[in-house]
Amino acid sequence: MNSRQRRGVILLLLSVLCALGAFAGVLAVISDVNSKVGPETTAYRVTKKVAPYTVLSESQFEKISMPERWLSSTAVTDLRQIKGKIAVTELRAGSLLQSDMIVEQPELQPGQQEIAIMVDAATGVAGKINAGATVNIYATFAGEKKGEAAQSRMIVAGARVLDVGKLTAIRDSSDRAGRTNEAVPISFALSTLDAQRVAYAESFAEHVRLALVAPTTGGAPADQRDRTYTLEEDK
Repeated sequence: MNSRQRRGVILLLLSVLCALGAFAGVLAVISDVNSKVGPETTAYRVTKKVAPYTVLSESQFEKISMPERWLSSTAVTDLRQIKGKIAVTELRAGSLLQSDMIVEQPELQPGQQEIAIMVDAATGVAGKINAGATVNIYATFAGEKKGEAAQSRMIVAGARVLDVGKLTAIRDSSDRAGRTNEAVPISFALSTLDAQRVAYAESFAEHVRLALVAPTTGGAPADQRDRTYTLEEDK
């Protein structure tokens, strides 16, 4: 082997050693990054602005992954934590959801009382009403006198649902055949006057119905005359 060949072999060996050194350096950097970042975990990010005291739902958040060591101890990692909770402050889009941003939904406000009634499963919003929902309560009454038109009345606007019970079979005492209907016990947070209206309707109305409304609308009609309806109004 002449001198030129020896120089070529030496240069080739040096190139291989440099390549191995660079590869080892890359592995070291990757190992260092992994040691600093650590394992990833689940977190949740706000997708759109949420107003204070709004009842929280899963659709308001998106699931993301990020290094566990970068999350604070108050970060929400399980969306089941928001069940029955409301936002204590305004939640801005893009913010990570923290447990100190949410609180338990208050049961009753000052001046309110809880009242429960049985709502016919066929005339309520079956399966769509949950605790925290806002509903309008309607009652239909027969005419008080012979020939007087029957009326449908919105007896309570924007009632807040506290709890929805289990489907229960009840017997209609006016049904001679002894047939049973299915009803759901639903509890509301109402003022004293609205509670009286609901109690009256449950006792004397032919039917009590619930209409699910968006919480931000309140459910009350702009014109108070729209609370009462008779068929003659459409003629």
